[in-house]
Amino acid sequence: METKEENVKLSRFISKILRHKPETIGIQLEHIGGWVDVNELINGINAKGKFFIDRPLLERIVASDSKGRYSFNADGTKIRANQGHSVDVVIEMEHRQPPEFLYHGTAWRFIESIMAKGLIPGRRQYVHLSPDRETAVTVGYRHSRPEQPVILKVYAGQMAADGYDFMISDNGVWQIAHVPPQYLTIMQEGE
Repeated sequence: METKEENVKLSRFISKILRHKPETIGIQLEHIGGWVDVNELINGINAKGKFFIDRPLLERIVASDSKGRYSFNADGTKIRANQGHSVDVVIEMEHRQPPEFLYHGTAWRFIESIMAKGLIPGRRQYVHLSPDRETAVTVGYRHSRPEQPVILKVYAGQMAADGYDFMISDNGVWQIAHVPPQYLTIMQEGE
């Protein structure tokens, strides 16, 4: 019987494989879509010997992932991570007009660089933006613990009016290649 803690570790391992290091278990992601055969993923994880997984457990992990990190294809034979890749894959996302504001949570130690260069994707393909302040706080804590994260307001509506192209992933994460500093402000507490 698996525990919640074991499932969290397994989910993180799956995320690492599907977003950053498929070679860890000897698989390759399809360049278009980032898909991998479900059986190859399961067999590769099991062969590694660190975890045991079967199809029902994989389905429970995908269904219970609060961030919607993973998707199965239409017939359930393939799986992918929805965004956040550092490997060269093309995930088709919907190009859409963003709301007036989007948000980005980060640590204070990055603010000087961000305010000089803007938001850049780093090791990922795109900058990830949140639709609301609360989500940005949650994301920001991953980089700032134990300190409070800093929340940046992104003037997405103005960026779009100025010709910048926004995309949204299947799980609702807004993405863009770069956010120049003139479209950012630091949100104040209680704002």
